[in-house]
Parts: sequence; structure tokens; C-alpha cells
Amino acid sequence: MTLRVRRHLVSSLLALTVTTACVRVPPPPINVTTAVENPATTIHPEIWPRADWPYPVDAAVEARIDAIIARMTLEEKIGQVIQADIASVTPEDAKRYHLGSILNGGNSAPDNDEFAPPEKWLALADAFYDASVDTSGGRTAVPIIWGTDAVHGHSNIVGATIFPHNVGLGAMHDSDLVQRIAEATALELRSTGMEWTFAPTITVPQDGRWGRAYEGYSQDPVLVASYVEKFIEGLQGKPGDEPILSGPHVLASTKHFLADGGTDQGRDQGDAKISETELRDIHGTPYVSAINAGVQTIMASFSSWNGAKITGHKGLLTDVLKERMRFGGFIVSDWNAHGQVLGCTNASCPQAINAGLDMYMAPDTWKPLYDSLLAQAKNGTVPMDRLEDAVANILRVKIRAGLFEAGRPSSRPYSGRFQLLGSADHRALAREAVRKSLVLMKNNNRVLPLNPKSHILVAGDGADDIGRASGGWTLTWQGTGIGNDKFPGATSILKGIEEAVTGANGTVHHAPDGSFVQQPDAAIVIFGETPYAEFQGDLKTLQLKSELKGPLATMRKLQAQGIPVVAVFLTGRPLWTNEELNASDAFVAAWLPGSEGGGVADVLFRDKDGKIAREFEGKLSFTWPMTANAKGPRLFELGYGLTSDSASNMGMLPEDSGVVSQESSAGTFFDKGLPTASWSLLVSDGQSDRTRITTTPVEAIGGRVQVKAVDHLTQEGARQFTSSGSGPTLIELVTHAPIDISRETNGDVLLLVTMRYEQLSSAPIKLSMRCGEGCGGQIAPAALSRLEVGKWQTVGVPIKCFANAGADVSKLDAPFQISTAGSIDFSLSRVALGTVADTILGCE
Repeated sequence: MTLRVRRHLVSSLLALTVTTACVRVPPPPINVTTAVENPATTIHPEIWPRADWPYPVDAAVEARIDAIIARMTLEEKIGQVIQADIASVTPEDAKRYHLGSILNGGNSAPDNDEFAPPEKWLALADAFYDASVDTSGGRTAVPIIWGTDAVHGHSNIVGATIFPHNVGLGAMHDSDLVQRIAEATALELRSTGMEWTFAPTITVPQDGRWGRAYEGYSQDPVLVASYVEKFIEGLQGKPGDEPILSGPHVLASTKHFLADGGTDQGRDQGDAKISETELRDIHGTPYVSAINAGVQTIMASFSSWNGAKITGHKGLLTDVLKERMRFGGFIVSDWNAHGQVLGCTNASCPQAINAGLDMYMAPDTWKPLYDSLLAQAKNGTVPMDRLEDAVANILRVKIRAGLFEAGRPSSRPYSGRFQLLGSADHRALAREAVRKSLVLMKNNNRVLPLNPKSHILVAGDGADDIGRASGGWTLTWQGTGIGNDKFPGATSILKGIEEAVTGANGTVHHAPDGSFVQQPDAAIVIFGETPYAEFQGDLKTLQLKSELKGPLATMRKLQAQGIPVVAVFLTGRPLWTNEELNASDAFVAAWLPGSEGGGVADVLFRDKDGKIAREFEGKLSFTWPMTANAKGPRLFELGYGLTSDSASNMGMLPEDSGVVSQESSAGTFFDKGLPTASWSLLVSDGQSDRTRITTTPVEAIGGRVQVKAVDHLTQEGARQFTSSGSGPTLIELVTHAPIDISRETNGDVLLLVTMRYEQLSSAPIKLSMRCGEGCGGQIAPAALSRLEVGKWQTVGVPIKCFANAGADVSKLDAPFQISTAGSIDFSLSRVALGTVADTILGCE
């Protein structure tokens, strides 16, 4: 057995048997950019807590690992440390490159069908497994592991139980229920052949503007820590000698290490500008519990600490996590997060593995990364001891899981038992979680619980939308645009109300705008946020977007008619809602309850005998803002929450938001026919003849192009461009302050163009992005020239198409250019970044 120093075993008492006469000394790193020593990012491991890793060193396991590594080629070792996304890799690729892991990202699925039936998921799991254990040609068989974001149930699968997001679970203050939820999630995962979830998220969000705040249980690290061991035990079972997969369990992965919830201004993938003690005491606290529970994997964060990216931070990954805290699993990165490390790209980043990363999540860049790592291992940039240490860490987890003996995914216990997906027991568990998570924030005159024998009006725009109640990370990455038909067996909030009321011989009238013929005895208005995930949900201020404020007028109208108003707020975070609190008699924070909306009705109504059926139990796990200023005063503190018999009546609250502007137009360049702030609309010949369009109608390029206002959604909500085709035409949106959309590019965000052809072009149409003089990327999707004439539609183009074509997306001064050498006649309403399009074009 060759001597290999494994950092996470340094503190153990294992006596290593040395059978070689000398120890290889790795050469110094070559051509690797390193950060200048910065006191603000220097870690002092001795001040960090120790954890109790529950798995003792097993000499037999270590000997097995050494024997496997001794048989592996360098290429096989490199493959083990790379994880690819199923949208960008095939089983044959996995076999050829010896990949150690695959994942399905938020928008990835078998055959690119996001709503593929469970049979397809299990079949694909078998295909990848078979490829990984194929020993033809002398290959070393190492089973592949499949990671998935089952963050609130097995939420990528149609028909699965969708539990409340963590923000709601935190309000329950019930760690035992959290464990049962994890157990149910593990069973549903096992039914489709998967063995690894990127959960639980144990972030400690400190700013509600963060688009991932709903993934955190609480802003209180003590509450978060109290959930961690229970959730991990629910997923993995208790640490012991039995393989994890021998029971109804899966591998867990806590995320994101470290301080993703502490970034400046709540910016996703941003920078936590905090002291080391704050980093340790707030964001590090839950990791002690995670390691004590034996979590097998930990995901490193996209974010930075005082300017240094965590994914390349040796002090945190190795000195603290592996050595000081004695973590004995493996560290995986987030989606191409290694590419953000200083001196790195998505295709090359030896800095990350040298810092302590064990597995690169390189979803769509796995192949160039494989090539670069192979070269770097050969030339010593990545020392062989560090590479073999990473491989050993991964193998150790696979052995603990029992993966080598588990067989094909379809042959394992619980596989193919699709009746586990959305089973009655699991739905009942989710419904219990919903009702226990609801926080009653106002109940003047004890309006709640309502009499179910009454005539109830259900209003607002969120009552009959299960996708909206489920939020992001539901069937798709953003969770947007998903109809109730994609949730078989689920119960919308409206349906739950109808069942409660009609079951007691009451009546329900559903009218989103609050209209009615028969005056109701009470109105329930369901409103709030629409789904989002990651940076797509980042806010500038703590308030609802303007287009979501419509139900406020409905509440005021109903209240003015003397109708008791119960507001049910769907949200991923506490937001400024003083106006809605004033316009309602009772106010319930329902968070993102998921697929079992009946849990909301459980506490809104009395039973048939007029008694309280279910009491409100939820208490705030985040403070609630008095204004929309994230640094402003608080209206409600941690632990606030009324019960039905609470005697306090709330007076009128101030309706000054405390901020100047309501929301940012970042990511929207052109809307309702006009460029947004700091953007200009130009028409030119691509050379010197340029006209800035400020009024309409107007002519450009010597009268060759006419621009006029046309209607779309609103009066004059679009601009029509008509070109005779006697020369080149370029229409573009430009700015003097270049923007950086590298984060959006990595996240597979689209450039969205809402347009209508009045007449097809007589020549190919090209789309491009410009990044300054002589810098840009251009594509010419054939499908763009074949869109239906006379029909408004939103066309989406992946931003990475332009990046692949040469655009530097970190300094764009013209993120939208459309050009042709022929005649063209089309109307343009909106240009923005987003994820939902009627038609998605390719990169040709």
C-alpha cells in the first residue's frame, strides 16, 4: 500500500503501514494564479469548533480504497472527480471518461422532457450505472452516483409529494416532523433509482432580498442547527456499519459551505463581507451538527468571503472543514462554481482541487475540464497525492453507501415502487407540515377560524395555482409556468377550501378579482410572490413586485363593503406588507406550502360542530420588516405568531415603504416599447449612420427604415421596424455602463425577445451581443427566420450561445442586436433576461 496523506484523517489515530521505501514529494504548482495574501480572508482554524465525525477509520475499507486506486489509470482518477449534467452527457460518455457522478440540473431530464414519467428516470439511472461498471478493455468498475436537487420533496418528478420550502418548515419549530419529511423524500427518491440529494440546505439567510432565502429554515443559526441532524438522519439513517443504501435511505449533501446567506445586500453568488467570528458563529454553526450526523457530502458555495471565492479557499475547505472539523465525506462544488475562482475558467481550475475540492460539478463543461485536469495532473500542477486523496474521499462515500454491492438502480430495494411518489401517507405528512408552518400575524375581532357553513368568496390570483404555491425548484429550475395538470393527486388551496366548506354544507365562490353577485360572509384573498430560483429572485427592496400588487385593491374594495377579509400570503421570505395588513382583518403567512394546499384550509375553518379544528402553531423564524428597507426597523420579531384565541387587535400601520424606488429593472432592457433606464434604442447601418429612437414615428438610415408605435398589451406598447432592404439594418439596445451577466450565463438564462413578424425577412436574420469595440458574439438561428407571421411570441436564446460565439458577457454594452441585409418588417415589445419562452432557439 502506498502512503497517501488524507487530510481528513490527519487527526485520527490510524497507524499507516508504509511499504514503500520513499515518499513522493509533489512538485510545486505550475502556472496557477493565486490570490495575494489578504488578512480579511485569512482563516484561523484554531478558533473554529471541533465536530465529532461518527465514522471511525476502518482499516479494511482503507485497504479496499487503496487497492481500487492502485488499479486505476490516471484517466480513471480524473473521471472520478468530475460530475456532468444529464443534458450534456450520455452513458457512453460516462463510460469513456470514467465519470464519477452525474446530476440533473433544474431543467434537465431524460430525453429533455422535464415532465418525463418516473419509468424514464429509472431507465436512465440503469443506463448510466451499466456504463460505469463496464469492465471491458480492462476498465476499473466504479459505480456512478446520481445527484439531484430534491430540496422540498422529490420535486423534479411529476406526481411526487411537494413539501413546503424550508422557510415554512422553519416556522414549524418541529425537528421531528422535519425528520419524517426527509424519510419520505428519501423513499420517493429511491423509487426512481437515485441515491444522492443536494439537501438539506442549511444556509442561515441574513437578508430577505436574497433570491434563495426560502431555502433557509431561519436567520437564527441555533434553530437551523436544531434541524440539521434530524434531517440528515431522515435521509441517511443513523451512522453505523450497515451500508446506507441497504435501508430506505439516500446520501445527503448540506449546502452551501459557507455564508451563502450572508452576502452583501443579499446578492446571490455575492460576497459575505463579514468577520471570521461572524462567519463561524452564524454560518458555520449548522455544519457542526451536519458533521456530527455523518453527512456524506458538502457542497461548496458559489459565493465569496471578503472577496475570496469559497470554492478555491483552502483555509475553509481543507484547514477548517476537513482538518479542524474532521469532515470525512467529500466536497462537491456548485454548478460551474470553480469557474469563478481567481485565475480559473469553467474549463480549467486546478486551484479548486488543490484547495480541497473533491468533485467538480461541471455540468456542461465536464469534457474540457477533464482534458485540462488530465494535463495538470501529468505536469504536476495538480499533485498526485491531492488527486488520489480526492478520489479516495469519493470512493469512501461510495463504499459507505454500499454502492459497489447495490447492483443496478432498478434492482435495489424500493426501486420501481412508483406508488411511493405522492403516496397518501406522504401527502398527509406534507399537509401536516403546511398547517404547522402557517403563521397567524393578524386576527382582529377573532375573525379566524371561519364558519365553514358560510358563503365564502375566494379571491386573489394565487388560489388555484399549485405551481405558484410550490415555488422554485419544482419540476423546473424556476418553477414557472406549470399548470395544475402537472401535479396529479395534489390539492390547490382553492380545492382545500372548497372541500372544507362544501363538506359542512357551506358554499364557495371563486373570483380572482373579488367580484360577486351574492354577498359573501367572508372573503379569503390569496396573493403573493410568483416562483423564482437563485439570482432570478434577488430583490432590491423588501416588497412585492408592482405587477403582483393587484389583490391589494381587491382587499380594500371588499373591506369597504364590510366584508371580513382574510389575507393568505404566499411568499419565500418576509416582505413589507403593511398595506395588505391594513386592508385585511386577518393575515396569514403561508410561505410556499407546496402540493398539499388543504393544509391551509385546515386552520382557516372551524369544524362542522363549530369548534376549532386545528390551531395555528407557526411562529416566525425570520423577523418581519416594518418597511421595505432591508436595514430598516422590524414589525415582528423572531417567534411571533398568534393563535385563534389571541386577544390583541392590530391598529393601522404606516404605509410609507421607506424606500425611494420599488424595484429594479435590471435584466430588462426594453419594455412596453421603450428602453428602460440607462438604455438607448438605436437603428443604424452598422457603420456611421446611427439614429437614436426617442419619439415615433421616425425614419432612420436616410429613410430606409421606418419606426412607429404599435399596440401590444398596452396602447403603443411596442415599436414596429420596417426596412426596405436596400442595405444592412442593425437595431440594438446600448448603454454607456456595460453590464456583467456571467452569472446569468452560467445559470442557462435566456435572452428573451417578445416580437411579432409583420413580414418575413428576405435575408437571414442575425442576433448578436457586443462587448465593446471589436468584441462580440453573433449567431444566426435558422428558426428565427421561420417564425409565424402575425403572431406575438417570446423567443428565447441561451446567453451562452453568444458567449460561445465570442462575446465577453462580463462587459456587455449591447446585449441585444438584431440585423439583416434584407428587407424586414417586425414589431418589438420587450427584451429581457429570463427563463420562460414560447420558442427556444439553438446556437447555430
